[in-house]
Amino acid sequence: MIVVTGAAGFIGSCLVAQLNHAGFTDLLLVDDFSNMEKMKNLQQKKYTELMHRNIFLNWFENNAASIEYIFHIGAKTDTTLFDTKIFDELNVNYSKSIWHICSENNIPMLYASSAATYGAGELGYDDNEIDIPNLKPLNPYGQSKQDFDVWALQQKNHPPQWYGLKFFNVYGPNEFHKARMASVVFHAFYQIKKDGFVKLFKSHRTDFKDGEQLRDFVYVKDLIDVILFLKNEKPSNGIYNLGSGNARTFKDLVTAIFTALQLPVNIEYIDTPLDIRDTYQYYTQANMQKLIAAGYHQSFTNIESGVADYVINYLQTNQYE
Repeated sequence: MIVVTGAAGFIGSCLVAQLNHAGFTDLLLVDDFSNMEKMKNLQQKKYTELMHRNIFLNWFENNAASIEYIFHIGAKTDTTLFDTKIFDELNVNYSKSIWHICSENNIPMLYASSAATYGAGELGYDDNEIDIPNLKPLNPYGQSKQDFDVWALQQKNHPPQWYGLKFFNVYGPNEFHKARMASVVFHAFYQIKKDGFVKLFKSHRTDFKDGEQLRDFVYVKDLIDVILFLKNEKPSNGIYNLGSGNARTFKDLVTAIFTALQLPVNIEYIDTPLDIRDTYQYYTQANMQKLIAAGYHQSFTNIESGVADYVINYLQTNQYE
């Protein structure tokens, strides 16, 4: 049996879909299943059992022999939340418990880290593990991911294969439930449909023009391809970046949405909210050489193609992956 935590969420449910496509149906799906909008992500998925995250750890301790792999995608991902106790409980201690059980029972483990660990990017975006302890995240979410990454690298006892993946700006199907935390593509699509234009943040720095802040946007389907590559090919253990390796502007991103909708580009620039202005990243770009050196040679989807697929085949038709 394969375990997927965060299975009803955006990335977790897309992973379940791809596992089903690959013929895996003996799946234990772990999450907080109280959000009914989130549960729509599991429609038509094939799995053995659903289990609430609050009871999973105890179950896992007693049934580890039945588990062959764990994809630990579940996490508290709200970057605007500042209650560190919640992040310590759900992102750090919960992950440590899974790690210990996997280590004791020789179960491979892949977990979700985050590019939020890089903070303002003053130390760059290289997944060199020697440099990871020096990173300075800008919010408690990023710090929780950083804390677990650093802890994992210090462990002498570890799963036989383990991978921590620093997800960059992921977009794609199955994020209807994410509200404010959904991707820019998601929000921009509905704003364009409603108002005919999209709002982007102004630049509050002289070295960036409005709308030309840069992000490494990665299509969720590419992300899942990398996850399954790591599971199947078993390269060296450790922490890997998972972006596209190519930074693009927000203006490029929303232009791709207008193009997919066959509409003229119409952008209005607004001030960045004060609550995030001081911690707003103006540039992220994953150095992907470590993953390439590990043997991953598939190309990543550019935003024009990825956005078109997402808009036309999912958002326009209210379809799920």
